[in-house]
Amino acid sequence: MKHTAFFGDGEKTFALPLEQILELQRKTGAGIGSLCQRIPEGHFRLEEVVEIIRLALIGGGSSPKEAADLADAYAAKRPLAESFPIAVALLRLVWLGEPEPDAQDDFRQAAATGEASAILRARIAEAYAKDAE
Repeated sequence: MKHTAFFGDGEKTFALPLEQILELQRKTGAGIGSLCQRIPEGHFRLEEVVEIIRLALIGGGSSPKEAADLADAYAAKRPLAESFPIAVALLRLVWLGEPEPDAQDDFRQAAATGEASAILRARIAEAYAKDAE
């Protein structure tokens, strides 16, 4: 499953297939279930967000060098409001099989108004409600 989003200098394709998930777990020292549950709630280290972005760029077809350069320039050194929504959408894709269709716009607006945590809690509640159905 792939996700396309504007990142850095243009539209990029992201994916976290099994190979990248295993590497993400190795690099972060955390299981994918833990990452999928705590990062959307705002419990993360910057390095985790950067690794999600970097590995998902590789999974989406970028070369490892290009992915590292993009992640360094646009995830590690830019405001989290730009990369965090992409990381959350990717984890949602891994967890539920579908990204949030307009997550980037919602999160950018929420970041501007300081309401990001409320939107994250609402999204998580929606996901759990769908799972319970």
